[in-house]
Amino acid sequence: MTELPSRSVLGGRDRAPARANYRAMGLTDDDLRRPIIGIANTWTGTMPCNAGLRELAVAVADGIRAAGGTPMEFNTIAVSDSITMGTPGMRASLVSREVIADSIELMGRAHSFDAYVCLVACDKTTPAAMLAMARLDRPALILHGGAMAPGHWRGRQVTSADVYEALGAVATGELTDDDLRDLEGAACPGIGACGGQFTANTMATVLDAMGLSPSGFNSIPAADETKTPAAVRAGATIMRLLEDGTTVGKLLTRASFENAVAVAAGSGGSTNAVLHLLALAGEAGVPLDLDDIDAISRRTPLLADLKPGGRYLATDLYAAGGIPLLLRRMLDDGLLDGTVPTVEGVDLDAAVGPVAPPAANRDIVRPAADPVQGEGGLVVLRGNLAPDGAVVKVTATTPRRHTGPARVFDDEAAAYAAVTGGRIISGDVVVIRGEGPRGAPGMPEMLQVTAAIVGAGHGYDVALVTDGRFSGATRGLMIGHACPEAAAGGPLAALRDGDTIRIDVDERTLEVLDVDLAAREHVVCGRVPEPGVFAKYAAMVGPASTGAVTVR
Repeated sequence: MTELPSRSVLGGRDRAPARANYRAMGLTDDDLRRPIIGIANTWTGTMPCNAGLRELAVAVADGIRAAGGTPMEFNTIAVSDSITMGTPGMRASLVSREVIADSIELMGRAHSFDAYVCLVACDKTTPAAMLAMARLDRPALILHGGAMAPGHWRGRQVTSADVYEALGAVATGELTDDDLRDLEGAACPGIGACGGQFTANTMATVLDAMGLSPSGFNSIPAADETKTPAAVRAGATIMRLLEDGTTVGKLLTRASFENAVAVAAGSGGSTNAVLHLLALAGEAGVPLDLDDIDAISRRTPLLADLKPGGRYLATDLYAAGGIPLLLRRMLDDGLLDGTVPTVEGVDLDAAVGPVAPPAANRDIVRPAADPVQGEGGLVVLRGNLAPDGAVVKVTATTPRRHTGPARVFDDEAAAYAAVTGGRIISGDVVVIRGEGPRGAPGMPEMLQVTAAIVGAGHGYDVALVTDGRFSGATRGLMIGHACPEAAAGGPLAALRDGDTIRIDVDERTLEVLDVDLAAREHVVCGRVPEPGVFAKYAAMVGPASTGAVTVR
């Protein structure tokens, strides 16, 4: 092993003042001679997703000490997508990805940790940790805190996504306010990330496929009793990884990115994975663009029958064999590259190992010969409304074509009011513009609107197009990431109410018919942010088509 980076802080006579400060926290000579492992913890007491990470960090630290290292924990912010959804605070979500990544990087560059364990859960914490680790390029593990157990209401499993869809059902009179309150009380029974193959669990699956997490760890639900001993073992794993000298840069290869896209597409995962993988590829210097993502999704069948497009939840997948079950099926069917290296010191095929056939929920992951649908769920559309691309998640129940009149809104709140007020009818195409990375600013998710459309009974006969983005819990023909965004002069800024929009998933097209958009005056879209973090972000952020990253 070459000299450890931490020696620049702790080694030699001149570093006595630094060592004196560490001694104030009870560290000994022996502690300071050992490798220093930074535990980047995204714990917060403001949401259930990350609420269990404080205890998980203790277990990881115990494993590190037992294996000969000295753990040093530090914290970052974390924004809850589910809690802020539908409010101005939702604009902070994607911005937080950059802030978290920057904060982890800054701590690493300041304190020169020798290796890292990043504890993540809610949506932006996982890609943020991945971005930071790519920059620091040291040995690292990224550990997902785990999914929440499902709630039970009226004989079925429910999650927070069902509460959002219930808002639309209340607006149409299908449910009462008392029904909504009962569902609200049942949907989220304990800690953990949202339970479907929404963004958090999609990114947890991506971590496994890229070899950035110990195989199977991320599947373990947040409240499961086996999570703590697995975290202790992860502490030993990071020490072996440091001894081997395997840095994150050695794991971030073109093959690992293709695995990531394939597993996101094959699991019916969130469109947010597109943003995050594009951003990470840029950070890692690995070529990856929207056309690559669409091509990989086309050749990858949808195998996992997971919500929101399917029937099962993350805890059901865990009971059937977890993420390793999905990876084993995909490896055996030639849909993943099993030779990519992993944090366990073996290739992906060996890390996943043999997986017993599921005893329960046997159809939760289908074989490639009998898939849920013939291609993956991540589809890239282009056309005169999105010349630089737009993204839609397609499942077996998603309509493949839609033509209808545009109903144009300049912010999410106005669109939501129209849906819940019964002003959106069958055949409409709801257009929400000015909600892109620069325009919002922050590219908020639109689950409140999309769920209201589904809950109002229009999940199959109303489409939505936006330059914003969607929660992984969104379902239906909901098209996001339209580029260029309206605030940058994109085509959505020239749309008018009543224009005919045609969407064809099979043809990969998104267009307005019989309109010369270039000849029309473009409406000024987006907000002028107040001075502060949003203004800085708006000035520095790039388009969604390259990951909505700030200036490197």
